[in-house]
Amino acid sequence: MSELVTGEAVALELRPARLPSRALAVLLDLVVAVLAYFGVSVVLILTTASLDVAARTALSVAAFVLVLVGGPIAVETLSHGRSLGKLACGLRVVRDDGGPIRFRHALVRGAIGVVEILMTFGVVACIASLVSERGRRLGDVFAGTLVVRERVPEARTAFVPPPPPWLSGRFSGLDLSAVPDRLWLAVRQYLTRMQQLDPQVGWAMAERLATDVAARTGAPVPQGIPPAAYLAAVVQERQAREVRRVYANGATAAGSTVQSASGDSDSSSSSGSGFGSGSGFESGPVTGAYAPPTGAGPSSSAAGEPPATGFVPPA
Repeated sequence: MSELVTGEAVALELRPARLPSRALAVLLDLVVAVLAYFGVSVVLILTTASLDVAARTALSVAAFVLVLVGGPIAVETLSHGRSLGKLACGLRVVRDDGGPIRFRHALVRGAIGVVEILMTFGVVACIASLVSERGRRLGDVFAGTLVVRERVPEARTAFVPPPPPWLSGRFSGLDLSAVPDRLWLAVRQYLTRMQQLDPQVGWAMAERLATDVAARTGAPVPQGIPPAAYLAAVVQERQAREVRRVYANGATAAGSTVQSASGDSDSSSSSGSGFGSGSGFESGPVTGAYAPPTGAGPSSSAAGEPPATGFVPPA
């Protein structure tokens, strides 16, 4: 599973394929390869009847290697990890980082697959897949690949209930950098399913999660605030900071482009009063609330005031 967690505490994960589905895909690939080998052998027998025994034997060995070894390597390379069997079972070979495989990955998998699948009738591959945590055989280990499931049932994104209005923005000063991604994911899962839990069990779970979050932030849970409401407010604050960070980065890039294109010193100094480095917005943590930009009116432009940036400093 991938450890990447988004700003909304949603885990992005790849589901490794298990032994039954992989075995079925390999069996389908072998059936197709054997049928292709028999067809090629029949053609070679009919076309090389005039040759001697040594030449026919060499051609047979070459056809075996080309069809049963080179064929799967070429198919996986051209299809980016989707052979006929894997396509039928909804599987795909990817790199460890989730990217598509290349020729060298398919070559290593195919070369080692001759030993652990063809020569040992799949015994070594089955043992390696059962021992591996992600179901990888030896070819996957040496090639740095992973077989994952492509056809995964689509899961609906659960709605995270918002906190009470009187809690919005109250925790803007908390340091959330020490809260791990696993704890954010646990908090989000609780908030989306707390209505399905027993009241006593849900309250105890909320208290435990709130205590863990408070221990990571270094600030205790305020008195009189229910733990579920506290968790919802903290999650909303984290999402708000993600939004402000994205908008700030986009505005900084736009301001840098304008400065490099204009080449005017006065324009450069005035553009620095927005989201650029001159405002000090990027140098420190953002604690204020984000308000959509309203635009500067004619009077503010006439008075020489800088254009509105949409950033409201903390009170």
